[in-house]
Amino acid sequence: MIYRTILLFLALCFFQVVGSAQFLQISENQRFLVTQKGEPFFWLGDTGWEMLHRLDREEMEHYMRNRSGKGFTVIQTVIVGEIDGLAFPNMEGDLPFEEFDPLRPNEGYFEMVDFAIKKAEEFGLVLALLPTWHRYVLPGSHPLRNKEAVFDPENAYAYGKFLGERYKDAPNIVWVLGGDWPAGPQIEIWDAMASGLGDGDSATHLITYHPRGQQSSSTWLHSREWLDFNMVQTGHQAPSFNVYDWIYNDYMLTPPKPVLNGEPAYEEIGIWFNPANPRHDDYEIRKQAYWSVFAGALGHTYGNNNIWQMNRDDESSRIWPNRTWEEALESPGAGQLGYLRRLMESRPFLTRIPDQEILQGENPSHASDHIRVTRDGTMGADDATYVMVYLPYYRSFSISTGVISGEKLKVWWYNPQNGQAKLQGVIENSGEFSFSNWKDLIKEGQGGPDWVVVIDDAAAEYKAPGISNMR
Repeated sequence: MIYRTILLFLALCFFQVVGSAQFLQISENQRFLVTQKGEPFFWLGDTGWEMLHRLDREEMEHYMRNRSGKGFTVIQTVIVGEIDGLAFPNMEGDLPFEEFDPLRPNEGYFEMVDFAIKKAEEFGLVLALLPTWHRYVLPGSHPLRNKEAVFDPENAYAYGKFLGERYKDAPNIVWVLGGDWPAGPQIEIWDAMASGLGDGDSATHLITYHPRGQQSSSTWLHSREWLDFNMVQTGHQAPSFNVYDWIYNDYMLTPPKPVLNGEPAYEEIGIWFNPANPRHDDYEIRKQAYWSVFAGALGHTYGNNNIWQMNRDDESSRIWPNRTWEEALESPGAGQLGYLRRLMESRPFLTRIPDQEILQGENPSHASDHIRVTRDGTMGADDATYVMVYLPYYRSFSISTGVISGEKLKVWWYNPQNGQAKLQGVIENSGEFSFSNWKDLIKEGQGGPDWVVVIDDAAAEYKAPGISNMR
């Protein structure tokens, strides 16, 4: 126990913890999330969908401690859960509603939600809360009334207002409507629920929408005033899926809104949900994360097939899990994404843009070695102070460095697997940086196959990638 406490303390010192009284807001340039003080907030989420339903209080605390220690900033979880959340009680024997009626919330159940929100705040975590999973807005979902849905526009508004009023003073909440479903067919219900949330807490908390796989909230909701940022679910299909296109397409919409990959492929889930296929591994998780963030996302969400459902190897298990949720907490991909957060926080954050234009030569559009580029500054200008290039695999590349006006460049290699940075050297800014000498890098045993090349304006005097430059 003492050892765990020391590890948590060190982890919280290592990662910048969310302020305990900071409601999240949209940044001035409409691209990122910031605290009330204007400080950048990197969304590193975990899909703990069934946490409120299938964990007891001690287990919740254990789970949050682990996620906070790994650098996560957000837990995505559901109040009325996906796995029989309406009719199967939580770990304290409570159902969310009396007689399945959203107009009659069960106080005992919501005391458990209260606990989770407070405990998350203690660990510096934001809860991205889904009021309900999508299934309960569908016709036929009501256990007592045949073809009726549990939610209709009237009770959805009332339930939203109840939640808004109850949690209006909780700083660490973002509301997420939907839950694996297109918004269009029941859009009047989601509109009503969003209206209730806003009326209940004077629209203090941000709201987004979680769509179905290979869909985006922007398809139906981009023009809705209540939708503060878009969420994409790129899903769990074949490896090297072009997640970057989905993010960049939303990034370019007008009016601009931040965008997030809220459910990419889960670690340890069978490709295409098929247990006969190999499972998505940490390499695939890294690729989708860096591709998404470098394409313009405000952050990224991680998921694990054993953790989203809080698997206990019982009859309620879904999609062929391969170990318990506790065992899966130490899956390599979860720890590695903390290094992505460290990298992005080690350079100017709110001025970052995607920029494929400075990549020279061919770049496969849908392949495992697709290169993605991000930098700070203004598109078309030479005001950048850094460029980052994600390379999923060993291949030659060239980058135009004319976007950096400085005369000298400092070139780093950053290892996404362990967060270690290696200085290649300081070079003259000739207007282009090229690399093809992979044999020497591989001989050094520094990592791979994926790398991030960080090219800094030497005059900026940035510390090594992954190390905070806060003074």
